[in-house]
Amino acid sequence: MADKKFRTVMLIDDNEIDNLINQKMIESAAVTENIYTHTGAKSAIEFLRNMERLDVADKVLPDVIFLDIDMPLMDGFQFLEEFEKLSNVAKKKCKIVMLTSSINPQDFSRSKKYENVKLYLNKPLSHENILKLEV
Repeated sequence: MADKKFRTVMLIDDNEIDNLINQKMIESAAVTENIYTHTGAKSAIEFLRNMERLDVADKVLPDVIFLDIDMPLMDGFQFLEEFEKLSNVAKKKCKIVMLTSSINPQDFSRSKKYENVKLYLNKPLSHENILKLEV
């Protein structure tokens, strides 16, 4: 793992094709050992909560979460609100990258209000963006 930037990356996007494309881009960049994919923010936040409860957070929580904004049931900002309620261990470990097709400047401004959001990128995820990723 010495050559990998991250142990684990998580993709959260309701569009399975976007998840697949982004997963393949991350795999080809060879920056992580593990990739978790979720097609809903609700299942992703539950996964994070469960990992906290199992007391293995430092080993299994993702280093980077790529988060879409526009999703049904729970959107990216609702996910961020729930994420804020997680333990300090989770909040320290997980850095969030908003990965969205939204070009709404209000979304960009709103994402800046969350300490764990380190970057705001437009879809699709590019090889260059992955390699330059510093969070």
